[in-house]
Amino acid sequence: MKLLFILDTVEFPLAPTPALARRVAGLLAKRGHTVHLLELWDGQTPPPAEEGCISHALAFGDERRMNEALEFGRAGGTPVPLRLLRLAAKPDAALAAVRQIGLKRPRRLVAARNAIEKLDAAENFDAAVAVAAPYASSFALAEAAVACAKIDWQMDPYAANASYSAPGAWERERQLAQAMDKLLVAPAMARYYAPDAPLANFAGRMQVLDFPSLVAPVPAAKAVKSEAGRRRCVFVGSLYPALRTPHYALELFRALNDPGWELVFVGGGWNNYPADLPEACRAVLGERLVITGPLPKAQAEEYLAGADVLLSLGNDLDNQVPSKLFEYFAAGKPVLHLAKRADDPCLAYFERWPLALCLFESEGTGGDVTGRLGRFLAESGTKALPFEEAARLFAENTPEHAADVLEAACGRE
Repeated sequence: MKLLFILDTVEFPLAPTPALARRVAGLLAKRGHTVHLLELWDGQTPPPAEEGCISHALAFGDERRMNEALEFGRAGGTPVPLRLLRLAAKPDAALAAVRQIGLKRPRRLVAARNAIEKLDAAENFDAAVAVAAPYASSFALAEAAVACAKIDWQMDPYAANASYSAPGAWERERQLAQAMDKLLVAPAMARYYAPDAPLANFAGRMQVLDFPSLVAPVPAAKAVKSEAGRRRCVFVGSLYPALRTPHYALELFRALNDPGWELVFVGGGWNNYPADLPEACRAVLGERLVITGPLPKAQAEEYLAGADVLLSLGNDLDNQVPSKLFEYFAAGKPVLHLAKRADDPCLAYFERWPLALCLFESEGTGGDVTGRLGRFLAESGTKALPFEEAARLFAENTPEHAADVLEAACGRE
């Protein structure tokens, strides 16, 4: 088959969603399919090439500069008048804002649609697959006049995403679903297609496809360990205001205060919080609290490889699962999961992972909780499972499974 994948890294060059889809596209190419990648990028950080795939790049430096000037529309930060002055100083960025905010027709949507149509006319694809989020590629494919099958692969929700206000909300998403031949959605999103749910009329087009992020870990160049010989509980990922926060982990390890363990945070997002947030914990743990800040991917993987226990921070959402979770399972290590809510969608996965402890923020940091944590660290901190066991427990999270689903969705069983 001839397939086109549309990937978008304009806002977030290192986002996991396009990277996961790119890996599956490469696997389909190895199976003998002709696979093209239409890469929408920020004009600054080129997307990586995928072996066996044919890449076509569309740069949107104007939208990157627009987002930088407007600070991605985040609350707080620079006052809005100053953001607008900064925007006005960049004519291409200002024009991008007029197209996106004023005319509701961002250049990315129009340019991507035109590129999809041109590529399909030249290549005669069997199917085009838009990968979301973000959803610009999805709406571009929805508008494109092409003869091939249209497939929307949604790893994150659109209208139901509580972390932003989706333009047009459910009506816009219903228009998107109407334009697609197949909708591949993450498990936590399937409920929106149930009877009487907002997308019930499109249940026949929907199929569940979980994150394809379970792959055998590549041995790190070195496993970063504690210089003092202590064991480490390590979080690798990004922090966000309200959505995914470090507060409970800091309080928990301060209350535990085990001299044999270090708490390590690898990744960005600390700029979303007051600079003194970790200080109460540091006053107790001292050098046993390690915060690296953002690191290159290879270096972050070295910290993950050196962890004795991995720390998972639950989202304050009931319909989004961090794809990083399956990288943790692939590493075969014990995982401490701190849940913000009783209906955390990650809990179902941890019920299947033998080396897991789930604690809820609502439980606090009393003796019973720190006792359970201490026992888990002592008993599980030296254990590990082979990748083969993780692949057996989470077979639906392998790239091979995603490739199978996409082959069937594109017309080949």
